[in-house]
Amino acid sequence: MIAPVVDLGWVRAQPAGVVLADVRWYLDGRSGQAAYDAGHLPGAVFIELDRVLAGPASPAAGRHPLPEPAVFAAGMAAAGIGDADTVIAYDDAGGTVAARLVWMLRATGHAAALLDGGLQTYGAEADDKDPADRPPAVFTARPWPVDRLADLASAGAGSAAAGVLIDARDAARFRGDVEPVDPRAGHIPGARNVPCRGNVDEAGRFRPVAELRERFAAAGVADGGGVISYCGSGVTACHNLIALEHAGMGLGRLYPGSWSQYSSDPTRPAARGDR
Repeated sequence: MIAPVVDLGWVRAQPAGVVLADVRWYLDGRSGQAAYDAGHLPGAVFIELDRVLAGPASPAAGRHPLPEPAVFAAGMAAAGIGDADTVIAYDDAGGTVAARLVWMLRATGHAAALLDGGLQTYGAEADDKDPADRPPAVFTARPWPVDRLADLASAGAGSAAAGVLIDARDAARFRGDVEPVDPRAGHIPGARNVPCRGNVDEAGRFRPVAELRERFAAAGVADGGGVISYCGSGVTACHNLIALEHAGMGLGRLYPGSWSQYSSDPTRPAARGDR
């Protein structure tokens, strides 16, 4: 398995079999496809979050539940990504969206990594306006591994019962000051706030490993194996999981439904404030 984070120099040094994947998506409704069409890294394919990396939204499942494995496999195959390909994913948000694809691939045994810096670093090279010309490939559907997932019951139990529960949303949403998209404001009781955007610097590159380890340690994380990561809809939570692995702290678990699922039931307790 390759490292979870690589740079463009690493990509260019590979002889063959590396596929760049553009995974731009915007909470405000802007089109990731339109951004890709306006210019992307040469040869990159576009992967649509809502169609390929998530199943149908519902209060019971959340805004971005994991798709059926067959749906994910079909999307990869249609983009020209096969079982043997190495996928390097990027976006223009420090990898906070592209991490969803990387986590899904790595969790199912495929070679994948985040492009460190993404378009914040390499945007000047995003001058290709032509769709990637890759023929359909063979990508085998694999079940989501149960040991890499947490469900509503385990995540809702709080950190004492489930390990360390970390929330990847920005601090204002964690505290409950604002809530732009989900049914209620606040966070799951017992959770600690580790905003995923703090994993990278102003240029969108991951902070040094020592700093990442300090961030997670401040939230009570000693070993990633005891971590459940969530966010608003299960997308940016993957960035914290990639950061944990990048920092050498092991593999945590994803709560796919995240706050959008949890908060849909008004009888479930919600916490506010910093802790």
